[in-house]
Amino acid sequence: MSDTGNGAPEATPGVRLTAEEKAAKFAELAQRIRGMQPEDAAASAARAGAARAEASMAKAPESEPAVPAEQAAPPVPAPATPAAPAAPVAPAARSTPAAPSAPVLRPAEPSADVLQRTVAVLSAGGAPVELAAAAVAAFGDGAAERLREDPWAVLGLPGVRPEHADHFARGLLGASVGPDDPRRAQALVVWVLEQAALRGHSAQELSEVAAGLERLRMPEPAAAIEEALADGRVLPFQEELTAAEAHASAAGDGDEDEPPTRTLLALEALAMAEVSLAEKLLQLMASFVPGEDGGEQDGEQDGDEPSAESESESESESESEPQGPAEAAPVSPGPAAWEAAAAAAPSSSATALIRAVAGSALVLHTGGEAARAEPAALLAAATGLGLRAWAATWTDQGKASFAALGEAGSSVVTLAELLSGTAGPGRAADGTLALDLLIVLDAPLLDVELAATVLESLADGTRLVLSGDPGQLWSAGPGRFFADLLAAKVCPAVASRTPDFGPIGELVSGVGIGELQPVEAPDKEVVILTAKDGGEAVHRAVQLLTDSIPRALGIPAEQVVLLTPGHGGPAGTRALNAAAKARLNPGPGRFGGFDPGDRVVESPAPGVVRPARVVDGDAAGLHLEYPDGSRRTVPPAEAGRLRHGWALTVHQALGRRWPAAVVVVPEDAAPALSRQWVYTAFGRGERHLSVVHAAGPALVQAVAERPAQPRTTRLRAILAENAVEAD
Repeated sequence: MSDTGNGAPEATPGVRLTAEEKAAKFAELAQRIRGMQPEDAAASAARAGAARAEASMAKAPESEPAVPAEQAAPPVPAPATPAAPAAPVAPAARSTPAAPSAPVLRPAEPSADVLQRTVAVLSAGGAPVELAAAAVAAFGDGAAERLREDPWAVLGLPGVRPEHADHFARGLLGASVGPDDPRRAQALVVWVLEQAALRGHSAQELSEVAAGLERLRMPEPAAAIEEALADGRVLPFQEELTAAEAHASAAGDGDEDEPPTRTLLALEALAMAEVSLAEKLLQLMASFVPGEDGGEQDGEQDGDEPSAESESESESESESEPQGPAEAAPVSPGPAAWEAAAAAAPSSSATALIRAVAGSALVLHTGGEAARAEPAALLAAATGLGLRAWAATWTDQGKASFAALGEAGSSVVTLAELLSGTAGPGRAADGTLALDLLIVLDAPLLDVELAATVLESLADGTRLVLSGDPGQLWSAGPGRFFADLLAAKVCPAVASRTPDFGPIGELVSGVGIGELQPVEAPDKEVVILTAKDGGEAVHRAVQLLTDSIPRALGIPAEQVVLLTPGHGGPAGTRALNAAAKARLNPGPGRFGGFDPGDRVVESPAPGVVRPARVVDGDAAGLHLEYPDGSRRTVPPAEAGRLRHGWALTVHQALGRRWPAAVVVVPEDAAPALSRQWVYTAFGRGERHLSVVHAAGPALVQAVAERPAQPRTTRLRAILAENAVEAD
């Protein structure tokens, strides 16, 4: 969208508040939020949600077809509510996100009349008509009416910024529209929180939301926040600060009789996801009953025969009750069986993990790449004990490498396959996953909504093991699920003592503790090169990809990846991919910018990347071949999700490793660098790592001084509140 203005509509003269007045209003708002009971926010959100749903139903055409039963998603059970809920949430109201790479049901094409009416409204407000399809997808057949009644709703469409929405509103409503319009206030508060979610925050402090609104020229940020709270799409929370947070924070009202607190705001969906997640985690642990030695099942296995009376009762029941799908009787090994399995484990860390799982419903496991052998040993042991045990990985490559580690390779699926039902144990009659033990690898990559979906798919009594490397980057979506669980200390955590071997493992281990030191690499496993600027960094990186690594190490270019912090800039993925294509597969890009032989990556969802190779292209779309040999045609309308794939961002590389990796750190990368980023980037190479950096001292400083880009979340506090109430 274009905008000839400079942002918000002009404020009415004489009503601008002073800094002191704004501070007083925010103090009053925070005090009111502090006095709210959790049920107040829950009731407000429920009423607002019901009103929105009722309005939506009222506008829906009577002839709107229902979703066919065969297309409906499998039922996902809502988590049971504990006796004393800690926060204002009705988990069933939360929308369930799609699993990574899971097949998505596409809605029917909108009618020409609906599109035409939407195009007319967009044109009247000076917005690009190309937004019509996105508007109909977002708002349904009533998109035109919705945009006309609330022009700032356009802010929810892809690529639209506040200044664009303001321009559109002026085009529809005229110059009389003011910057304090309640519709604008609600939209901007939601937008500020959505932008924070893109940076990984599941909540934001009240003062930060206010600062964001002031940058958008909102005359009275406190009033705008109140509008959003009344609408119910934003929920308020009061949270006690930890001792460290209280010491670091300059905020406070000076009342020494009350513990220091902070006021947080969260989007309704994210707030519900985090509380649903905490409730289900605690419910899973509370409903767990470990097995016993010498129980009824053990007795039958040892040769005891059922009595004639019990046989008669069984026959009577079988005659009177209808026969349903056959389900195996639950297996519950006792401590002796688990201990025997632990004693037979291949390492002390695997033994510790099996023992922890024997007595706990929820177990965390931490370690690097080599430590994945420990959950593999657990999977084999649990399968040997008769449990329905499965492991889920983030990527196909992770699935293949993990399956090769243990004897239960056939019980490994990707998380997308597990949740979509295309592979794995399937669903029980109640809709939960038909398993006794689930091991989730790459757990730090789960955002709060996807983690909640996984938990809601588990039946009470299921064992859950979350395994991952705590040093790597967090999820692409909001939250820091795995890190918050580790910090909350609500369940056993097993830290692997199996180190990653070799020079690359030594280098990565040093980065993990904040040290970037040279390592001995007699076989050129690690090579560090410097560059004066981004242009030279691109030249050196492409030379390594196309010549030096294949010639010196025998690793073909197809097995080498270029990694960089971002897409733009002098050494971003665009520059690197353009240079790599010019050397390896030059061509005019006759199929939407791509040529046969190009390496590409497809991103069906944020944080999900599927590498492929272009085979050909025609009017039907681009024909891609994936590493497993499967093929798919990407229609022209979806080609925008494709990028060239010789170079990736480190976030795109999560869950995968390559025989060789070339990490490029340009001179403008300093703001994006952190210890997490460096740790993750350096760990993508299996046999070889080259680092080409032009960032000077910024790389060492990031490793030593910046552990991670901070994220504001609520999961740890919710778990703590629930634990206190449960005592």
